[in-house]
Amino acid sequence: MKIAILKERRASESRVAASPETVKKLAALGCELAVEKGAGAGASYSDAAYKEAGAEIAKDAATALSGAQAVLKVQRPIVGGKDDEVKGLTKGMLLLAIMDPYRERADMEALAKAGVTAFAMEMVPRITRAQSMDVLSSQANLAGYKAVLDAAAEYGRAIPMMMTAAGRINPANVLVMGAGVAGLQAIATARRLGAIVFATDVRPAAKEQVESLGAKFLAVEDEEFKQAETAGGYAKEMSDAYKAKQAALMADTLKKLDIVITTAAIPGRPAPRLISEDMVKTMKPGAVIVDLAVETGGNCELSEPGKVVTKHGVRIVGHLNVPGRLAEDASALYARNVLNLLQLVIDKETKELNIDWDDEIVKGLCIAHGGAVVHPAFKPEDKPPAGAAAGNGEKEDKTDG
Repeated sequence: MKIAILKERRASESRVAASPETVKKLAALGCELAVEKGAGAGASYSDAAYKEAGAEIAKDAATALSGAQAVLKVQRPIVGGKDDEVKGLTKGMLLLAIMDPYRERADMEALAKAGVTAFAMEMVPRITRAQSMDVLSSQANLAGYKAVLDAAAEYGRAIPMMMTAAGRINPANVLVMGAGVAGLQAIATARRLGAIVFATDVRPAAKEQVESLGAKFLAVEDEEFKQAETAGGYAKEMSDAYKAKQAALMADTLKKLDIVITTAAIPGRPAPRLISEDMVKTMKPGAVIVDLAVETGGNCELSEPGKVVTKHGVRIVGHLNVPGRLAEDASALYARNVLNLLQLVIDKETKELNIDWDDEIVKGLCIAHGGAVVHPAFKPEDKPPAGAAAGNGEKEDKTDG
């Protein structure tokens, strides 16, 4: 089978969906690889490296896609406009990419209409067997690390304690809000730089993880807190009463901090608002906030997507696509996630696609197939037939989209 690897066309995207390492491994599986010219440039992968690994270098996307049964991308294809990428896809083609289906349902419909089988890499279920395919974890790990470096770059003082002949420099006090993959890496990185680190999360399981990294855990540990985690390991959205108690704790804590890294996110919902403008006003002049949730609304009220701004004397960092700021490593990890998934759906004997539609992993990440959106979380709402009479005394039956 032929696999196409395309150059990313979204403005903030420097990653690529395959590395020379994974191209070589796919070629060893019997796959034919076509890499669009310049696809790996943003991640420091040359066309020559891909060619040496066994790929053909295609002059453009159309050439790479010609005859392909699968296409690999980082971001979902652009729908419409002069850069429309969907028109180059063919019916029955397998598409692997980060789709953002919760926010981009119209694009999911467009992919279904094109007849492609669309797998959203970020929807891989959090089960042991799928850990090697978990794009969210691989990319968040790098984002947490980079967030601390971005904070250090904006912070006007040293982070570790230093003893000098002229006197002592005190260590920075760092708070990490959200102790998932990104948060835990941020804690570890800040600790390595010599900061005094605090962390908060609404999931009880996070407390032990935070303390194992040498940070102090901060949270309102009431009964609601003890139940604040889904079966999949994600944070639940908390009640307004709990949010108010946690906000009071954070408001008092923020006054003493030098750097805050926010990482809190809830799948399918806007990022929870953790830091209000009033809280920012109480922070030290020169303090830094790095908002890793800025693309889904932001954890800080004053964050601006794609910008670093100063508000009330505090530097607020809102970089987009933070993993892409470490493009080579992010691409290498993403490419391995994709490779591991492809090994699940490629028959080792026939060298062709052989998708097991009953597989838990496939069910979790398949958004569109056979001309329709098939994932239960993203199916369009059922609508009554045109002209149907209303007011018949029965409730309208709708599928929650």
